[in-house]
Amino acid sequence: MGAQQSNDDDDIISTINVTPLVDITLVLLIIFMVTATYIVTPSIKIELPKAANSEQSAPSTAAIVINRDGRLFLNTKEMGEETLIKEIKSAFGTNQDIQVIISADKQVQHGVVVHIIDVVRGAGVSKFAISIEKDQQ
Repeated sequence: MGAQQSNDDDDIISTINVTPLVDITLVLLIIFMVTATYIVTPSIKIELPKAANSEQSAPSTAAIVINRDGRLFLNTKEMGEETLIKEIKSAFGTNQDIQVIISADKQVQHGVVVHIIDVVRGAGVSKFAISIEKDQQ
């Protein structure tokens, strides 16, 4: 006359075990955090000059890099000055909102950087910035 216990394994499981989901999510978060630092770093290594009073610049549409040897790169693609002008004009056309960030190695002469600024302005870009590193004082 006692209660009958059923050992029926055909009952529907109505709960979800979320522990494996949380584990996978945390592992993916860690992987993304570690790889994000490699994605952000520029692929062309240069030593930027330091300035004590600097701010982080907004993300740009185009990045021009002048390395220690004086070679030009537009968005990590090496090119000459004439090709740089053509690429800027063809890629951005009449877009007035384009911003170009110029990164030059600290060993590059000032006149070379000024010349590239002049070339960029001649190609129709009015917004540009010079990339620097904040000086740790």
